[in-house]
Amino acid sequence: MTDETELKLNRSLAALIVAFLLAIVHQLLFYGKLPGVSYPIFVCLFYVYMLYYAKAKMRKLTKLSYFWFGAIFLLSMTYVLFHNLFYFGLNLLVIPVLILLHMTYLLSDKRPSWSQFRILWDTLEHLLPQNFRHWGTVFKDVKSSSDSKVKDGRKQVLGKVFTGLAISLPILLVVITLLASADGVFHLVLIWLPNMLDRISFGEIIVRTLWVLLIGMGLFGLVWGFVDSKVYDWNVQPREYGPVQAPVTFKVDPVIMTTILIAINTVYVLFVFVQFSYLFGAWEGMLPEGSSYADYARSGFFELIMVTAINFVILMLALGSEGKRGGLLQKVINIMLYILVGCSTVMLYSAYTRLTLYEEAYGYTTIRFLVHAFMIFMGLLLILAAVRIVVPRLPLAKCYIVLGLTSYVVMNYIGMDVIIANKNMERYEVSGKLDADYLVGLSPEVIPSLIKFSRKEDGMLDQFLKNKWWDGAQRERKWQSFNFPEYQAQRELEKYFAQ
Repeated sequence: MTDETELKLNRSLAALIVAFLLAIVHQLLFYGKLPGVSYPIFVCLFYVYMLYYAKAKMRKLTKLSYFWFGAIFLLSMTYVLFHNLFYFGLNLLVIPVLILLHMTYLLSDKRPSWSQFRILWDTLEHLLPQNFRHWGTVFKDVKSSSDSKVKDGRKQVLGKVFTGLAISLPILLVVITLLASADGVFHLVLIWLPNMLDRISFGEIIVRTLWVLLIGMGLFGLVWGFVDSKVYDWNVQPREYGPVQAPVTFKVDPVIMTTILIAINTVYVLFVFVQFSYLFGAWEGMLPEGSSYADYARSGFFELIMVTAINFVILMLALGSEGKRGGLLQKVINIMLYILVGCSTVMLYSAYTRLTLYEEAYGYTTIRFLVHAFMIFMGLLLILAAVRIVVPRLPLAKCYIVLGLTSYVVMNYIGMDVIIANKNMERYEVSGKLDADYLVGLSPEVIPSLIKFSRKEDGMLDQFLKNKWWDGAQRERKWQSFNFPEYQAQRELEKYFAQ
């Protein structure tokens, strides 16, 4: 075995051992426990492991790379700083996806770009074929290490160990019997040990062992898939399937696109003209004839959102179809795109006002808040698209990635449930209507606001808060699942009812 091969073998064995140690840490942090402070701890350990053993493959770090890691770390910290059930579940999917994309960008030999959707396929390649290919490397490395010169020495050591155990066994039986007779406490300890073994669930041991094995193999396969990558050419087809087909493109002829934009914009301009006749007047009670307050708020909301989404797809298709165009045709398309963006903005604003009216009439909920946020996000996408029309060199995909990731982090940190609770309590002062069950069912961040409101309204929510306090007092907490809003809410409730 050459020195280079032996060095590579030792490094892969070290990576394998650390992968299993990290898997043990993973099951200690998460097995039977809700994510809390454990989540950012494991994210940091994972990054240290991956970047240390695959550092030779790491590309030069850029501002985007640091931004991406910062977003991932902030999202992992939401399990400590917040307790919103919607983002609690969604982040269990989002954060691993973001981490895998980040690892592929940093370590893949193909050097994918954020502005290329190919990074998605490269990530799947490293997650599946590159990963599973190295599960066999585990057994090969262990076998290779056992075939070295150390093998004979280990056999001798193991033989001597078993000889020593065989000699010491009868001696231990005599000594333990004498010590148990000499000391009653030691005798009780010997009796307690078998009872403790009876309480151990062997089913749980099997689950934990499988957990460690699968996570450990997966971590090693992932990191070694970057260190020792195999080149896969997924475009190559077997002969019996015929020649490789050319990739599908979505570019549309400029004349066809111009025709589509003129036809659609004609309808949109008419719609916007009609909207302006009563859109802004709805705030002053000037509703369409035959429409009640609630009817106006509900009517056409989802239809407007769908039409805006369709417009966005058309806009992206038009921007992606840019090619050699004549001067006049270029100007016509740009004008049509601006009209499309303007009409889409008016539709978004119309839908936004309808939802606001509906909330004033029926209250504020998580779904309505998220829809509001989605409409604002879509409006920002439209603004970027409008800038892209003027500045063709603008890296639209990268801008959308940064905007999307920033928006998602902001939504995690904005305190959605607190805003919803405060809005509903403000609405109560005007309408006298309040859904107490819904408010108390929100995340623990709202508890201080609810206590303040209940104190102001002569204990209106006290019974709900007592139930919340009692449920929290009965819940068993482990340090891995520590969550600051839960801790703070329980303290505030204890302080409130102690008075």
